Amino acid sequence: MHWREGRTGVGGTGTTRRLATATMAAALVAAVAGCGGDAPVTGGGLTYAINQEPQCVDPHATGQSVTSSVARPVVDSLVWHDTASGELRPWLASSWSVSADQRSWTFVLRTGVTFSDGTPFDAAAVRANLDHIVDPRTKSLGAAGVIAPYYRDSQVVDAHTVTVRLKQPFASLLVQLSTVAFGMQSPKWLATGGTELCTTVVGSGPFVMQGGWRKGRGVDYVRNDAYDWAPPGAPHQGPARLDSLHIKLITQDSARIGALTSGQVDAVARVPALDVKRLEGTMRVLRAEAPGENYSLFPNTASRVFSDVRVRQAFRGGIDWDNLVQRLFFGAYRTAAGPLSPATRFVAPATTTAVPYDPARAGQLLDEAGWRGRDAEGYRTRDGKRLTVRFASVKAAETAENVTLSEQVQAEARKLGFDVQIVNLPISQVINNAQRGTYELMATGFSGPDADVLRKLFGSDGVAVPGRMGSNIAKYRNATLDRLLADAQLTTEEPRRAALYAQAQKQVVDDAAVVPVYAAGSLIATTRSVDGVVFDGEASPSFYAATRSR
Repeated sequence: MHWREGRTGVGGTGTTRRLATATMAAALVAAVAGCGGDAPVTGGGLTYAINQEPQCVDPHATGQSVTSSVARPVVDSLVWHDTASGELRPWLASSWSVSADQRSWTFVLRTGVTFSDGTPFDAAAVRANLDHIVDPRTKSLGAAGVIAPYYRDSQVVDAHTVTVRLKQPFASLLVQLSTVAFGMQSPKWLATGGTELCTTVVGSGPFVMQGGWRKGRGVDYVRNDAYDWAPPGAPHQGPARLDSLHIKLITQDSARIGALTSGQVDAVARVPALDVKRLEGTMRVLRAEAPGENYSLFPNTASRVFSDVRVRQAFRGGIDWDNLVQRLFFGAYRTAAGPLSPATRFVAPATTTAVPYDPARAGQLLDEAGWRGRDAEGYRTRDGKRLTVRFASVKAAETAENVTLSEQVQAEARKLGFDVQIVNLPISQVINNAQRGTYELMATGFSGPDADVLRKLFGSDGVAVPGRMGSNIAKYRNATLDRLLADAQLTTEEPRRAALYAQAQKQVVDDAAVVPVYAAGSLIATTRSVDGVVFDGEASPSFYAATRSR
């Protein structure tokens, strides 16, 4: 599974700052490569097949990254992350400023914007959206965890001016507001408060959702002909070029690729690494690394086995992760060199976070931790008990490649003496399992706009416990890390934030609170007839400027 927090960038005091993220810029270039010089073709429809079904399409509520693909055609954001320049630019907010104490952000809003149900976009709408995110009834698994510790309220200054008041400084606010998780929805629609919020999104975007998400099938959109408020500098202005967009659910990799090559669909998500070279000859293969936490294994640091840092370090250092990733993904994804993806703002240099492969040292660590014995099957033992690791996995929500990855981890860990037992959970049990901690290992990835994603994943306040779903599935608690992450939000001075986040990443690495595997992202393919697909800051494809020749 892959879960989302936000997208990459950084905010200042009313001006945008340059984001030196070469990876994302390269991704944009790759996405538009091959576009011809002829006038864009308008009209027609495009069908995009995705591999995972969203549990809920309300971007305020869910933490799934697949929701970005489903909701972004419908919702706009206050701030636009320009991946080409790396800057944060105005979108629905035409300008902004922050108070001297950094506790009040005032946004001047664009005029003439309406939601697709006719409701005007104004200051009251911004307030309704932010209040909906932090409302406990929304049961937000993503956005609320980001802003709730900081958000106080929103004050309507006038129809087109709103002030967001914070309990304490939150330097990441602007970049968070550029994400789909904080996308603007119609306050009239949000006020209905029904279960329909999880099947339909009503926004101000270039497309209008028709009939909502159909379970097991997908969702349809039609062009919003009134759309005239794309951010300045966007690859296109005015209404979308396509008449319609269709997102279709095809979970099986072979069926999804077959639908593309046979012309049943025009684009597909999550191209299997094994198919990349073959498809590059006849299709366009587009890549973008996602910012945030790499796809990683999270050891339950509160469990009997992994409560010992030496055992965690042995598990991490005793497996050749680079060899495993290269064998499985054939170069389609990069081996992770630390907790954060290379596309993440404030990622520490790989030289300070990479851990060398050292099986001999791993064995020494296990000996020191008391796991010196061996049973008849070769697994390590201590006090007559086997070194057993329950690896909780949800195969129904995982890609085939990640399922294979878990099996490869199982085989490699056995060489060290670990008995890794893969436990397949129904998706309905994920939250309960995380809260109860009935596992030693879980695997996932979290997208996030900057290094503040570490707060969700490793901050003490985010530990998942009965009655509260947090994102800290490692159940890691460290007061030093908590202080570093809090201090990083108290200043907008980038060198200071970078230094604090570098220390935070080193702390997580030293404590082996995570086992990074590979840098996740988008790997999609389109037919040669499709042009104009670009990636946003969350590495989700945008079809706003897309065309399909007939």
